[in-house]
Amino acid sequence: MKFEDAISRIEEIIKKLETGEIPLEESLKLFEEGINLINFCQKKLNEVEQKVEILVKNEGGEVETRPFDPSLGRTEPQ
Repeated sequence: MKFEDAISRIEEIIKKLETGEIPLEESLKLFEEGINLINFCQKKLNEVEQKVEILVKNEGGEVETRPFDPSLGRTEPQ
């Protein structure tokens, strides 16, 4: 499954659950499916995050790559 497809399905599930017109058992199944899809998306995001590198210029004006640290929202020197 593609990340984008999972997000679309999560959106569909949310819309169905928000109506309040679905029987409890079906709501629970949709909720479980949504949780599984969210976990899938989180795993994909974590994988991509580990691969992300940002090109930056160092003090000498040369371009180098540095790993992206999402917790800081910026690159960290290696």
